[in-house]
Amino acid sequence: MNDQAEKRCIAFAGARRIAAGALAQVAVKAKAAVDRGGREPVLLFDAATSEPIDLDFRGTVADLLKRLAASMGPAAGSAAPEKDAPRGPGRPKLGVVAREVTLLPRHWEWLNGQPGGASVALRKLVEQARRHPEGRDRVRQSQEAAYRFMSAMAGDRPGFEEATRALFGGDRRRFNRLVKSWPADIRDHAKALAAVALQPPAAGGAAA
Repeated sequence: MNDQAEKRCIAFAGARRIAAGALAQVAVKAKAAVDRGGREPVLLFDAATSEPIDLDFRGTVADLLKRLAASMGPAAGSAAPEKDAPRGPGRPKLGVVAREVTLLPRHWEWLNGQPGGASVALRKLVEQARRHPEGRDRVRQSQEAAYRFMSAMAGDRPGFEEATRALFGGDRRRFNRLVKSWPADIRDHAKALAAVALQPPAAGGAAA
């Protein structure tokens, strides 16, 4: 199962949260809301990044799930697995992709001296960075996710611009005060997305 199948989503009908969880489950509940024919728009977001998710709700639930399953297939990947490069002993078979990497000679010298060679060392470095993201990156991701969601769901609500400035300024108290009057589901999700960006510096050590 790929990343698309594991995607965590959230759906809103107008200002009301109607579903949260795995993409297929949320899609089914969102379709039910669409089929009821309400006036409120039904919007889906990636729960972590707030990127919008566009789905085709035509037809039956089975049609919807069939389209989702097709989008989750091997063809959904953006890059094809490496085919032509020779595979040496111990080289992983799981979707290895060949890409050009440009480094200084001293970087190549260090990488080639690592156990397993340059490729293994680079993979380990990437995985380590993914498991332990720097605080500033986490703050930036939190800010961007909250801003995307707020722009889509609260861009015309009182205090939006001031709340945005508080978000990027790390002012939690002001942010909470400005979003207090928003509909509860929008307010609570915005606060959850902004939590890392607005945490006290002593707790997260990221605001610098």
